[in-house]
Amino acid sequence: MTDKAKALRDQAAAEIARALPGAPLELCADLHLLTRDGTLNADARRKLKQIGHLITQLRPALDDVLARFPEPVIVDCGAGKSYLGFLLYATVLGPAGRGTLISVESRPELVIAGRERAARWGMDRMRFVEGTIAGAELPERVHLVTALHACDTATDDALAVAIARGADHVAVVPCCQAEVARLLADAPVEDPAVASLFAHPWHRRELGSHLTNVVRGLALEARGYQVSVTELHGWEHSLKNELIRGRRTQRFDRKAEAKLAAVVDRFKIEPAIVRALAAAPRDAT
Repeated sequence: MTDKAKALRDQAAAEIARALPGAPLELCADLHLLTRDGTLNADARRKLKQIGHLITQLRPALDDVLARFPEPVIVDCGAGKSYLGFLLYATVLGPAGRGTLISVESRPELVIAGRERAARWGMDRMRFVEGTIAGAELPERVHLVTALHACDTATDDALAVAIARGADHVAVVPCCQAEVARLLADAPVEDPAVASLFAHPWHRRELGSHLTNVVRGLALEARGYQVSVTELHGWEHSLKNELIRGRRTQRFDRKAEAKLAAVVDRFKIEPAIVRALAAAPRDAT
């Protein structure tokens, strides 16, 4: 190995240690986050930073459920190749010696690959569920639900799972919010000032994206979650950068319910999360 190659490998190892303290280099290589020569390319570097920031943001919630429950259940919705799940297990649940992580993914080949990788690494408290988020067979009670860049209404499905299963914590980084923009295109809004906000397709997409996450935050608050909204990391890593976190503190909040109803009525829309709440009355959660 040349001095330059060794320096690049050492640099990659140092970057991983900063982004994900405790993450094994061999696991990162097995996840194909490292190149064959042990270095990081730009895409892997962005992915590692995204996951590292999210795990940092999740840490208080993880510490809370590990402190209060002997075997907490964490659900990763729309897991894809389960980068987040494997690295979360390696850095948090593995060292803790308890807790189950369930990865939900619709593509069977990724589920099979995930199961094989978990077996190779002895991650026996990692589960893989094949299917949609909304239709996934999950325990009646889960403790933390997360989703990193679950596309469009898949993020709503993750929130609905958290609410329905009484999750103590939820954290989602939404992606590709397209549904509300489609709904706005046909919304029978009579107020000309409101209608002018989305008269043009570009504004409809931008407002739809913002409105989607406003509704999601209010939906969580309506079901008793204390909500915070912030950026996940610097914009240079991803334009899909909004982090919505919720900690359940009560069963429901009537004021938040009223705000949510006012917003959807003003814009004449019924997004996926609102439909999900209507299908699961608050007394049932």
